[in-house]
This record gives sequence, structure tokens and C-alpha cells, in this order.
Amino acid sequence: MKKPIISIALATTLAFGAIGTQAVYAKPIETGQAQPVNVFDHMVIKKINAENIYKNIAHLSKTPRVAGTEAEDQAVKFIKEQFESYGYDVEIQPFTFYGYTAPHTVELNVNGHDGKLNPASFTYSVSGNVTGDLVYAGLGKKEELANKDLTGKIALIQRGDISFGEKVLNAAEKGAAGVIIFNNTSGAVNGTLGEANDKYVPAVSLTKAEGEALLAKLNEGTALKASVKIEGARTGENLSHNVIATKKPTNKQKDTNKIIVVGAHHDSVAGAPGANDDASGTATTLELARVLKNVPTDTEIRFVTFGAEELGLIGSTYYVNNLSEDEKERTIANFNLDMVGSRDAGDLVLLTLDGKPNLVTELAQASSTRLNGEPTPYGQGGRSDHVPFAEAGIPAALFIHSPSEPWYHTPEDSIDKISKEKLQDVAEIVGAAVYDLARFDNMGPKPKKGPKVKAEKDEYHEQAVR
Repeated sequence: MKKPIISIALATTLAFGAIGTQAVYAKPIETGQAQPVNVFDHMVIKKINAENIYKNIAHLSKTPRVAGTEAEDQAVKFIKEQFESYGYDVEIQPFTFYGYTAPHTVELNVNGHDGKLNPASFTYSVSGNVTGDLVYAGLGKKEELANKDLTGKIALIQRGDISFGEKVLNAAEKGAAGVIIFNNTSGAVNGTLGEANDKYVPAVSLTKAEGEALLAKLNEGTALKASVKIEGARTGENLSHNVIATKKPTNKQKDTNKIIVVGAHHDSVAGAPGANDDASGTATTLELARVLKNVPTDTEIRFVTFGAEELGLIGSTYYVNNLSEDEKERTIANFNLDMVGSRDAGDLVLLTLDGKPNLVTELAQASSTRLNGEPTPYGQGGRSDHVPFAEAGIPAALFIHSPSEPWYHTPEDSIDKISKEKLQDVAEIVGAAVYDLARFDNMGPKPKKGPKVKAEKDEYHEQAVR
């Protein structure tokens, strides 16, 4: 997207909706006249084709790609094949994690209710197929249930005051066979029961309107019988993978012995096709790998797609932790592409873990100034795969649009919401920046290691909310 010049005041605070982080954007550098696009930029940007990116997003977003599932395995296979089609040798880096596998089937039927219901599971919902009379159980607090016998019944509970997990446990203690929790605000519930627990019963969520419609029927005296079916949910050890394609320097005599990492996460949250989050970043990484494969470079470039980002940056953390000390020292930049294609999100921003500029932001601001007439603003933000790189002292930045689209982490994150113009813009900015650093005898910012930045706990991306 060719953006108009925007005046951004120093220390202006904007809400960063996609990851719940407050970002402070730095004032653009005073550049005067826009810098001309140089011949080296043309070697990259003329080859970038947003149609290629779009097609790969369409393929990847046919179904949710939850870490540890067959769908993620298929995504890994597709990404590997794409890299190989460009001429790369590809490494598949497996890792295990203890976590939750979301169900493949979530169904709710209520006899006596004619309206349509769209149930969703919670993280740590358990599998089961239960049927019982539907009864209203308020907010599901212990004191509300003290005199209720829920044996064999399905408890209808409103969101609020206590956690989802407490509501389910409280109802289960009173004998409930299943639980339905409906929202207390607009929109769908994207929630968690907090942790695995053998005492849980099958639990699903509904929207505020759906739950209130059921409650109205009960208040009218209508007898309702509900059936909750959840299949495929489990907690245990899972297997995920990172996919690594490496471009070696084209002239060994001029090898800088440095490494650049361009990456994105290929997994998505349960129930979301993940077209923007993050098939967009994955497909852009693939396109940059295709474009840069045969251009002359003096620096190693690794194109990596990470697994299990949505569960806490597990894949990228595993990748960084398994680098040798020599590889960590030689890795000079991480370009992290996360949610780079939504037509309904805001403008492109660069986020670093400490909010300070580094080699990646300097290169990207320079390339965006040449391409768009202004530098892309930068600010502070975590919760994506640049975090473990920054913690290791590797200059890293997240490329993302802010504010995020309204359907972040929902079933509406689909291919029809993707902007080819934004894909082209991000790919050009990142591609030109990477090549500016990797080309022979570059005259841009000199590589230097960054400080090791310690991330706070909430800088690790979690899909769980109450």
C-alpha cells in the first residue's frame, strides 16, 4: 500500500488492537525529498508478485492450522514443497510441547429452540457427548449453585465475575453433565478454561444473543433439552515443526559469515482459518524466498516458518535456543512478518521488544522511505516471534498493521479479507531492506548486535482471555 505522508507526533500513544499492546510510535525521520528507488531495490521489487502470495494464503487458509494437528502437518508439507520448488534444500525442525489440541467437532443441539446456534469450544474444553435438561445457573458462582441440583443437566451460565474454568468446575461439582456459557457483551467468546483438569465436563460458548434467546425460552416455562458434542479435544504431548530454507552466500570469497532470518508463524488458533494470522506472513516469506533465491548476496539468509506461535512462541523459542553460540553471534537480523495482509487493519508499523530502533527498523525505514516517500513508524510490542530473537540480543522487529482487523482470531479471518496491495507493500519494504543488507558491498547501516532484552510474561502471545 502506497501510504500518504502522515504526521505522527513523538510519544503519541495508540492502542495496538491486534496484540493488546500500547505502542508509542516514533516521529518519522525528516527526509525532505523522497529518496530515489535504487537499482538494487529494482532487482527485488520488480520480481515480487502479490498474486503468488495471495494464492498461497488461499491454500493455507482452507482450514485452521492448530499446532500439533494434522492440518498443521499438511501446512508444513505444503511450505516445504514450495521452498523446494524454488530450489532450496529444506530442513524440517521437529519439537514437542505439552499442550492442548482443540477439538475437530463442536456441536450443540437444543430441542424446543428453533434459532440457529454457533457453539465454540474453550481452550481445555474436554471431549464428550452429553444430553440433559437445560437449566439456567446464573453466573455459575458457588453461592448461586448452593441449593441447585444439576445432576445430569446442562447448565446455561452467563459470562462474568469469575473465570470460565471456575464456572465449569462449580457446575460439575453440582452434577452437571455439560455447560454452556454465553457472552455478556457483543461478539463471540474466545476463551480458555485456564489449564487441563480431569474434573471438567464438556463446555461450549455462545454469543450474548444466542444465550439470551435460550434464557428467554426457559423464563417462558419452555422445557429445553440440550445435547453437547465435542470430539478430538485432548491435552498431552504434541509434535510441531519449524520449516527452514537457507540461501547461502553466492560468492564464498565475499562471505560476511553473517545470518539474516526472515520468518513468520504458520499455525493458527482453533476455529480461525488464519488468512491474515498468519498465512499472510507465511506466504510473504515464501515469496521473498522465491524472489531472493538467485540474486547475488554475501550474507546467509534463512527463511523460517515457525510452529506453535499461538501457544506461546514455542517454535521460534525452540529455534533460537537450539542455535549454537556461534550462530547466535552471527545472526544479525530477524524480520518477523505477522498479520501483514488484512484490508481492514490499519497502517504498517514496526515493533521492537524494547521500543528502540535497531538494524531491522533502520533498514526497513530506509527502504520504505525510498519506496513510499516516508519511513514506516516504529514502536514497542511483543507477543510474536521476534521476542526470542530480541531476548538473545539479535536485532529483531515485527512487521504488522495497526490497529488490527475486527475479526482477529475469529472464523472471519478468511481469504476474502486480504488486500493484495498491502501484501505487495510489505513484501517490497522487507525485500528491499533484506537485500540492502545482504547484497555485495552494501553501504547501508552496519550490522551490530543488540542488547539482550528480557520479555515480560505478557509479551508472549497467548490466545487465552477471560
